[in-house]
Amino acid sequence: MSRYYYLETLGCPKNMVDAKGIARLLAQAGYAGTPNLAQADVLIVNTCGFIEAARAQSIAALRELAARKCPGQLLIAAGCLSQRWGPALADSVPALDGILGTRCWVDILRLLDRVERMGQRPVVMREPRDRLDDPLVRTQRVAVQGPSAYLKIADGCSASCAFCTIPAIKGPARSRPRADVVADAEQLVRQGVQEIILIAQDTTAYGWDQGEGDGLPDLMERMLKRVPHLHWLRLLYAYPQHISPRLIEVMASYPQVCHYLDLPLQHAHPEVLHRMRRPADVNAVHRLITELRSAMPDIALRTSFIVGYPGETQEEFQALLDFVAEIQFDKVGVFTYSREEDTPAAELPGQLPQMVKEERYRQVMELQQRISLARNRGMVGRTLEVLVEGCNEGLSVGRSYRDAPEIDGLVLVEDELPIGKMVPVRITEALEYDLAGVVDSDVVLTNPESPPSPEIGGRRRCPEGKGG
Repeated sequence: MSRYYYLETLGCPKNMVDAKGIARLLAQAGYAGTPNLAQADVLIVNTCGFIEAARAQSIAALRELAARKCPGQLLIAAGCLSQRWGPALADSVPALDGILGTRCWVDILRLLDRVERMGQRPVVMREPRDRLDDPLVRTQRVAVQGPSAYLKIADGCSASCAFCTIPAIKGPARSRPRADVVADAEQLVRQGVQEIILIAQDTTAYGWDQGEGDGLPDLMERMLKRVPHLHWLRLLYAYPQHISPRLIEVMASYPQVCHYLDLPLQHAHPEVLHRMRRPADVNAVHRLITELRSAMPDIALRTSFIVGYPGETQEEFQALLDFVAEIQFDKVGVFTYSREEDTPAAELPGQLPQMVKEERYRQVMELQQRISLARNRGMVGRTLEVLVEGCNEGLSVGRSYRDAPEIDGLVLVEDELPIGKMVPVRITEALEYDLAGVVDSDVVLTNPESPPSPEIGGRRRCPEGKGG
């Protein structure tokens, strides 16, 4: 008799990769996924527990499934909130049958077996299973989303940011073996994936836990040599203090590498950064951005900031506004400070009222909206390579190299185009966050099945003067 599971995933792409791993293990054991709650034997929520809003969303999702749970069904909480709260999660959701932490998600089948055999519930499993020679730990770590795929290269984080709970939830940084990452990339390209997105809590710390100080550039080179037909390789979560000259060289040299970088800076005033336990040399950040833009003049830079951090004065906040105006980032994410239990920042003096945080959020977002519109207007008249992700009633949507999935803007195209294909689009209109355009019939892109030539590679496969 067939068995079915229902799986809901919350949070970041790193969580999504773990959820896909859970789904693969269930499929290997004979389970089939279903969107029908009543049909499922097992209901699973892969939770997020990073900040208060994420925790509230996770608990709401679990409670909704608990309210709809039928006799005989099992309700499992997996992911970050499970790791963070452990057995206490059952106080908020009494109907839970199992609690599975972040560092032992590969034990989903063992958990289900225990739940079915034990009368007392919930069964809690949070002990790490991190041995790199463990076949389950070395399972594929990818999440395919249409023509794109997230590829996780490491788990955990060894940073000591004062506001962050990730090290407590995920444990210290643990890099995956190069051979496993490259094998995942090869499999994705064989499946027809056009874009691989490398993710970790800090991709630029890859290899540090194994005694290698600058492992990411070597990993990228090995990958690209094994999958030369890959169209785009994108990096997320690159900490500025870990970006090396070698990484910049590799990004600039290989046409498959998107000239896009997500630099989570968090603030721009040295005193605030010091209280955050973040690198406080703002001048070094200026130098880095100059080096990046010198090596790749077309690079799209994204960052994130926290406003309303404990003790943030008006002067310190103004320094952040001035920095945003000066650097002119292409994309910016802004978060109001969330006071997280058991973090050093939670005990700092000068906790600010929520209304102050929200007002500062508004000011940064309004400033960045004007900057984003101006930078998008600079794209008008240019032809960009666009990866098509959907179409409906004569309009297609996709992304250029300047846009990471789900967090950045879109390119709207006046045509019905094949999903998963790269198409040259001449930009005709700029919005605050999105672009619009038409297919540029004068441009012929290199066949993705053919190795890119030195002259025509990555997103620069357009005649001179029309490059994206």
